[in-house]
Amino acid sequence: MPILDDASSDKFVEPDDVPRPVVTFGATFVSKGFELEPHAHRKAQLMMSMRGVLTCEAAGGLWIVPPRCALWVPANVVHGIKVSGTLEGYSAFVDAALATPLPAACCAIPVSPLLRELVIRSASFEACYPEGGLESHLATLLIDEIAAAPIDTMQHVPMPEDARLRKVATALMDHPADRGTLETWAKHAGLSERTMARLVVRETGMSFGRWRQQIQIMYALQWLAGGMSIQQVAIDLGYESAGSFVTMFRKALGNSPGRYMAERAAGQP
Repeated sequence: MPILDDASSDKFVEPDDVPRPVVTFGATFVSKGFELEPHAHRKAQLMMSMRGVLTCEAAGGLWIVPPRCALWVPANVVHGIKVSGTLEGYSAFVDAALATPLPAACCAIPVSPLLRELVIRSASFEACYPEGGLESHLATLLIDEIAAAPIDTMQHVPMPEDARLRKVATALMDHPADRGTLETWAKHAGLSERTMARLVVRETGMSFGRWRQQIQIMYALQWLAGGMSIQQVAIDLGYESAGSFVTMFRKALGNSPGRYMAERAAGQP
């Protein structure tokens, strides 16, 4: 696996130019963080993080991809990527013609041990690997494993198009512990409380409270995957105690934070 910095990113091969149904790249990026401007591929893309966290905005939503998780982006979907610090990750690009059994929309998926090893192994192949041999069989198995993976909805937050709500979304993500009321945030956006509530539902499909909670869950998953303690996550999200945070987490995801993260690490749905 190559170790790259920002200056060597031009060594990347354009996957759409490689005449193979599956093309996988892996790299460790050592940097202070970087961003890829919104772009699209003719091939679908599976982004898998092994170390570090990447953020992707696509199709009206924001996804956080913590270690041992992956994000599926269908072909021709415009997406922008942001990485904070060092990242060890892989991207598998799948020919759109072969992606029929695969998800039709952007989604996060937990990485099973088999899927992880298939992605890592396929990244060791030459871009134009021989067709009809081991490499082709592994590529087919990789597609089947992606298709069989459960969808994880908790790492996704709908992002509004309305500029006033985008301002609120940015503030909520910059200060996830802020406990301001709907009235407070409406004033921040220059809206009445009623208009704010109506716009949030229209643009995100959620109430304001649920939308804010989803942002907090997204950050909680990111921080827990990075090794932060439950106590510290609760503090950083503005909860009075770890117990109240655990109660919210269990109601939203059906499991305690510890068990939830252990199951994701094992690749369970």
